[in-house]
Amino acid sequence: MASGSKKVIIAALIGNSLIALTKFAAAGMTGSSAMLSEGVHSLVDTGNQILLLYGLKQAQKPADEKFPFGHGKEVYFWSFVVAILIFAVGAGISIYEGIHHILHPAQITNPMVNYIVLGFAMIFEGGALFFALSEFNRVRGKRRAFEAVVKGKDPTLFVVLFEDSAAMLGLVFAFLGVFLSQMTGQAYWDGAASVLIGCILGLTAAWLAYETKGLLIGERADTETVNGIKKILSEQNGVRKVNEVLTLHMGPDYILANISLEFSDNLATGQLESIIHTLDRTIKLSYPQVKRVFIEAEDHGAVKNS
Repeated sequence: MASGSKKVIIAALIGNSLIALTKFAAAGMTGSSAMLSEGVHSLVDTGNQILLLYGLKQAQKPADEKFPFGHGKEVYFWSFVVAILIFAVGAGISIYEGIHHILHPAQITNPMVNYIVLGFAMIFEGGALFFALSEFNRVRGKRRAFEAVVKGKDPTLFVVLFEDSAAMLGLVFAFLGVFLSQMTGQAYWDGAASVLIGCILGLTAAWLAYETKGLLIGERADTETVNGIKKILSEQNGVRKVNEVLTLHMGPDYILANISLEFSDNLATGQLESIIHTLDRTIKLSYPQVKRVFIEAEDHGAVKNS
C-alpha cells in the first residue's frame, strides 16, 4: 500500500510542478485572478506532495530506543500538516485575491492563453486523478468509496485523491470565470471564480484535517480485524474468556494489539507459554498488519475493576 501511495504522490508531484509554472506564466500575461489562484493552488499541491513523500520516508525509519514502536505516525503528522497548508495558504490566498479582484476589477488581456493553459492543465490533472483513483479503487477493494476514506488508515492516498479532485473542480471554476468575464465584459466574474476556488480548498482542507486527526491521536484497527482476533482467541484451547482486545494503529501497516485473557486454572506454566506463543503466531499470520502482540493473563473481575 505504501508503495502504491508513493507512486501516486510522485505522479501528482510531477504533474502539479509543470502545471503551476504554466498557470503562473498565464496569470502574468493575462492578469487573471482565477488563473493566479489556480497557480497558487498547484504550487501548494506541489509542496504538499513533497511533504507527503518526506512523511513516507520518515515512517520507514526502524524502531529505536526513543521510538520503540517505530515512526509510522510520521505519515499521519505530515498529512495533517498538508491539510493545514491547503487551508491556510491555498484557500487563504485564493479568497483574498478573489475579493481584491472583485473590489478592484481589471480586464483580462489575451484570454486565449488562459484557455490553452487550462486545457492542458485539465489533461495533466485528469491523468493524475485517474492514477490516484485507480490506486484508491485497488486498495479499497469491495468497500464503498466513502467507507474506504472514513475507515482508511493510509491518509497519503486519499489526501492526493482529494487534492486532485479539488484541483479538477477548481479548473472548471477558473475556466468559467475567465469565460464569463470575456463574454460579459465584467471582470468580477474572474474574482468570483477565485473565491470559489478558495472555498473548495477550504472545504477540502477541513475534511482532510478531520480524517487525519483521528489517525494522529490513535485509532483502533477496523472492526473486521478486531473481531477476527477475538475469534482466534476464543477458539484457542485453554482460553476461558476474552476480556479485552485493544488495538492501535502505529502506522498504515502497523497495528499494536494488547490482549487481556482469562486462562483455565489447571494450566501449567509451560502450557501457558505454548498457548501464548501459538496465539501470537496465529494472529500475525492471519493479520500481517499486526506487528506486536501483548497478552495479559487476568480474570474478568480484575479487568472490570481496573
